[in-house]
Amino acid sequence: MLTSAEGMYYQDDKGRSVLDGCAGLWCVNAGHGRKEISEAVARQVAKLDYAPPFQMGHPLAFEFAERLAEIAPEKLNHVFFTNSGSESVETALKIALGYHRLKGDATRQRLIGRERGYHGVNFGGISVGGIGNNRKMFGAGLSGIDHLPHTLNINLNAFTKGLPEHGVELADALEQIIALHDASNIAAVIVEPMSGSGGVIMPPQGYLKRLREITRKHGILLIFDEVITGFGRVGKAFASTRWGVEPDIMTTAKGLTNGVIPMGAVFVSDEIHDAFMTGPESMIELFHGYTYSGHPVACAAGLAALDIYEKENLFDRAIELEDKFAESLLSMKELPNVIDIRNTGLVAAIELAPETGKPGERGHKVFKHCYENGVLVRWTGDILAMSPPLIIEPAHIDQMVSALREGILLASN
Repeated sequence: MLTSAEGMYYQDDKGRSVLDGCAGLWCVNAGHGRKEISEAVARQVAKLDYAPPFQMGHPLAFEFAERLAEIAPEKLNHVFFTNSGSESVETALKIALGYHRLKGDATRQRLIGRERGYHGVNFGGISVGGIGNNRKMFGAGLSGIDHLPHTLNINLNAFTKGLPEHGVELADALEQIIALHDASNIAAVIVEPMSGSGGVIMPPQGYLKRLREITRKHGILLIFDEVITGFGRVGKAFASTRWGVEPDIMTTAKGLTNGVIPMGAVFVSDEIHDAFMTGPESMIELFHGYTYSGHPVACAAGLAALDIYEKENLFDRAIELEDKFAESLLSMKELPNVIDIRNTGLVAAIELAPETGKPGERGHKVFKHCYENGVLVRWTGDILAMSPPLIIEPAHIDQMVSALREGILLASN
């Protein structure tokens, strides 16, 4: 049970300090308890606590959208606000379908996700997502969905520092799906540049560029889900910037407000935006939106978070500490039952061999040991994920690795 937080640390209900090795849930990129954000929120609640997003607007939403466009990939100049990553994905999928209809390509309705991909927990997100446990309880989901193969190959890429060398050819599976259905029936491909919740799975070198080439050749929209990778996690503001691949649509949330107020944002290209803006002023351009879209208090939190990111150069922090982070984690590669360590920027995963007949048990033991010894990491089966706040210092990395090392050794007995 966590009761308070400041900087890199939580306090639990027993009064212990717990190092946050997860940035909350991939979102508290500037660290906890930032007074700049809480004070901005308090001022905004007192000034304008709510404004309806339908037919009306307020200045902060436009200011925030403009600031976001300044740091986004070059052609993604327009922003639609949501309240979460899940809503951002649903919004992106609807925009993709609507865009093709407006362009006279209404047969383009099929959506393509990827195995082990995570795109939230709404019906669109679990349909294009590729995590079985998120899908099996909830029926067939959306129709007209295909999935690319995931890019994890431990046999060839284990213990790679940064992006793995092998696997670019996996992108060519998209050509096979296109051959099966014909491009005239496919609306969009959605992938995380780096699959986070599916196990911190890196894109092979050249893989994202190959997806971009194929989608562009066939007139298919490319959506990058940057809910986790956005706002400095892998270096630069976005993974698309760090790795030099620009999508048509990009979803974000989490670090958008440093996790303080729920909010998401969908970025779209000028071409997509303009396709919706062809009717008379009295018409609704996009029949979609949420009661709390562009909420003034969330916008205030987001603007304050952007100020911190820029003032403290946090979008470059993951690159500055990337080598230290990677080398510290890779120092554990010889520990028993460690079968892979994956890392880029300030995000990493350690994958453990499962106990016989008890999948997830070994990972849980390490997670529990780390927490009991003052370090919080994320545990998913036998994969331990680390994504600390970008304000982390080398001493914090050492503390995290020490707890992980002890936990892995204990879980091997």
